[in-house]
Amino acid sequence: MVKRNWKMVLPVAAMLVLPLSACASNPNNGGNEPSPTVSASNTDTAANAGAASTEPAKEPVKVVWWHSMSGELGTAADKLVSDFNASHPDIKVEGVFQGTYDESLNKLKASMDSKSGPSLIQVYEIGSKFMIDSGAVTPVQQFIDEESYDVSSLEPNIRSYYTFDGKQYSMPFNTSNPILYYNKDLFTKAGLDPNKPPATYQEVADAAKKLTGDGVTGASFAIYGWFMEQLLANQGKDLVNNGNGRDSSASESLVNQEAAVKTLTWWKGMVDDKSVLNLGRKTDDTKKAFLAGQIAMTLDSTASLRGIVDGAAGKFEVGTAFLPKPDASSEGGVVVGGASLWILNNKPAEEQKAAWEFIKYLAEPAVQAEWHINTGYFPITSKAYDEQIVKDNLAKYPQFQTAVDQLHASKPGTASQGAVMGVFPEARQTVEGAIEEAFTGKKDVKAALDDAAKQITEKIGIYNKTVAK
Repeated sequence: MVKRNWKMVLPVAAMLVLPLSACASNPNNGGNEPSPTVSASNTDTAANAGAASTEPAKEPVKVVWWHSMSGELGTAADKLVSDFNASHPDIKVEGVFQGTYDESLNKLKASMDSKSGPSLIQVYEIGSKFMIDSGAVTPVQQFIDEESYDVSSLEPNIRSYYTFDGKQYSMPFNTSNPILYYNKDLFTKAGLDPNKPPATYQEVADAAKKLTGDGVTGASFAIYGWFMEQLLANQGKDLVNNGNGRDSSASESLVNQEAAVKTLTWWKGMVDDKSVLNLGRKTDDTKKAFLAGQIAMTLDSTASLRGIVDGAAGKFEVGTAFLPKPDASSEGGVVVGGASLWILNNKPAEEQKAAWEFIKYLAEPAVQAEWHINTGYFPITSKAYDEQIVKDNLAKYPQFQTAVDQLHASKPGTASQGAVMGVFPEARQTVEGAIEEAFTGKKDVKAALDDAAKQITEKIGIYNKTVAK
């Protein structure tokens, strides 16, 4: 891959990384071969063997992996590293937490001139175009092709996000999508069927009204740009032009299209009639309200499922449903969220190859099964569902079947494959600002989205000029 000058990309890096509101193979004997048998009749051989035994053992290849997994996720990530190191004595992976995705990407940018950066980095999905345009990575497709690595079991709807122009640039690692969570007990109390959750916009609005009362509000959805992106993709609508930025670089935001206007109008209507509570941008706030029984429905990531179900244990039963659509006939599907792993090309070939070995290990079915049950993220390989621990986990958390079914039901296309633009993080914040303006009445829905689309389009233009060859 042609390397671009990082200094040409960095002027727009600040736009990209604005802060957001939000098994193992059996260990061998350490790589040491058995000591040769020394014959008394062959003193030269004995001498040579003795000399060889004093030579220092070859140092393992060091791979520095920057990630953004903290708390329980960090603990799970640390275990993956230690298990890999125990079973691969010729490689030593050092996992280093670098803060949020934005903070980690900022640190990567600052490290490039000194080459003090990582061998491997976890980057959130909306940072993908920036990583490609930087020219700082070796696409994993190179390693896939070199050894004819079998990708057939990788989930196609996950792998496709990180495939551009027919080339897979990074390996998915932690993957999620949004689902509707609802309080089955409150549904029953309101006279609603707890086993028939709302599937369309109108059904959500009707249920929210019936659920509101006696200190309970029907729903609350965080003002999160990701939700608007998903609600559009779920209708088969692209977020930007030029095939969602995949046929060629996006040059225009489509966030003011009719489907977006109708979606925000529906959302604002429920806020206005007080059947949906506006709690701001943080999903943590809506999650807390849901677990406290203050709201009956919410949108959240599938990665939050285990925490939500455990948090509601003993209080109420959690139901899960697909992300709602305007009507039952709507085409499209959800887009994967989360992050993937990128190999940096300013490291020696041996180090890059070692990073690839770690990536392959993380993609093994048993490893993905362990990662999945410990975090709630999707396994990236379908073979993980054959692992007993995954079967047991689905039995304990049947709500997760909703997430799996929704992923598999998503119809392939540029909408569900996901938008690509270099200023995605800033675009997401711009949309969040537009939603707030609509909710507060500062602007009507169409004007708020028109202004947002204009701002995003201008930023895309600046970015495209900066990275032009």
